[in-house]
Amino acid sequence: MALVQYDEGLTMRQARAIYFDVNRFGADGGYGDAWVDFKLGPLPVPFPNTQARVRAVRYHDLHHVLTGYDTNTIGEFEISAWELGAGCKDFVAAWQLNLGGLIAGLLSAPRRTVRAFLRGRRSESLYGRPFEALLDRTVGDLRREMRVDAPPSGPTAGDVLWLALASLAGLVVGVVGFAFVLVVAPIGIVNLALRRRRHAAG
Repeated sequence: MALVQYDEGLTMRQARAIYFDVNRFGADGGYGDAWVDFKLGPLPVPFPNTQARVRAVRYHDLHHVLTGYDTNTIGEFEISAWELGAGCKDFVAAWQLNLGGLIAGLLSAPRRTVRAFLRGRRSESLYGRPFEALLDRTVGDLRREMRVDAPPSGPTAGDVLWLALASLAGLVVGVVGFAFVLVVAPIGIVNLALRRRRHAAG
């Protein structure tokens, strides 16, 4: 598993700008967009970019920088598991998105997902900390403070119990999410067709 590495001497603001650029998220990371695309395979399904989602994603993006998990499908499943292990505080949108990501990860990449979850259990998340102050910290300082590189250890009984409970909750969230996708998928199909038409015309 190759992790994405950022220079530990960079501030989080600098590292985040690189992260946005590499992933083509735009200068503001897409936080100001009214809608975001949830990728169902090649199909972009539009999803409202709610305030609750933006509140969570700002920290989520910093976690990508600090943990090194990629923004591809498996990487998102891994960071979902890591955030659940580390804790999401009162960020409801983070719990919802991560529970769905956990169950998808357990089905598609179980070893990597469990490894990320256990890594999270040994780490601390940034959720709930004053956000702007975090951007002035260096990557290295926060990595050490969050213990993201703590030596791996075997799962404890508490780890197993929390993973089992999170998996059950993730299954419920996943079923509800799948039903939602079935409802909005036609919108995604139309959206994709319109994009292709605009691309062909332009």
